[in-house]
Amino acid sequence: MFKQIFEIFKSDSLFEQALSECHEMLDIDLTMFSASINSLRKSDSSKIDIDIFAMDKKINEFERDVRRKVMTHLAVGGKEDIGSGLVLVSVVIDIERIGDYTKNIYDLAVNHPKKLKGGSAEKRLAEIEEISFKLFEDTIEAFKNQDIEKARGLMGFYKEKISSQSDAITHDVILGNIDDLDIGSASAVALYARYLKRIAAHSRNLISSVVNPFEKIGYPE
Repeated sequence: MFKQIFEIFKSDSLFEQALSECHEMLDIDLTMFSASINSLRKSDSSKIDIDIFAMDKKINEFERDVRRKVMTHLAVGGKEDIGSGLVLVSVVIDIERIGDYTKNIYDLAVNHPKKLKGGSAEKRLAEIEEISFKLFEDTIEAFKNQDIEKARGLMGFYKEKISSQSDAITHDVILGNIDDLDIGSASAVALYARYLKRIAAHSRNLISSVVNPFEKIGYPE
């Protein structure tokens, strides 16, 4: 769907600016995601080299600006652009939510300053972490390039590789099946698995916008 209206975006100055801002938001999200993971999982300190809260505010500003540009264009344009405007507004919400969840991961790091280890769930947690990050990287590439085939190849990753595994870890924590972690670490592991799942879910929504019409964004092709 989005590829079909990509040329419309490029031909209109407001839509082109809005699309460019979406791309910049994704780059900021990726930087925040990487820094948050490093702080939570690879460092005994929550200190990072970026101001993650300032970056989150920047993303929020971009979201409002994208909405403003789309609304302005639709107010003076024809009805034929409504579909493209709805897609772009839907997409920018997912991008903003990814930023929120990366900030949540950093909040975990602040409240759990030692490296977070998953205990007996470590192997599964590390796998979800790796796949979620790679999925987001590939999502950005597919979205920016409007690569339909790449997007199609990524569509199944969320449910098969991330969603079910995240739920399994969360359930094991709740049921007390991960008994080699203290209460604080177990809680952090459950939250981290859930945040990774949500980031992956919003990545899937972005991917689906490349191959689906507006009404099916977030669903299988």
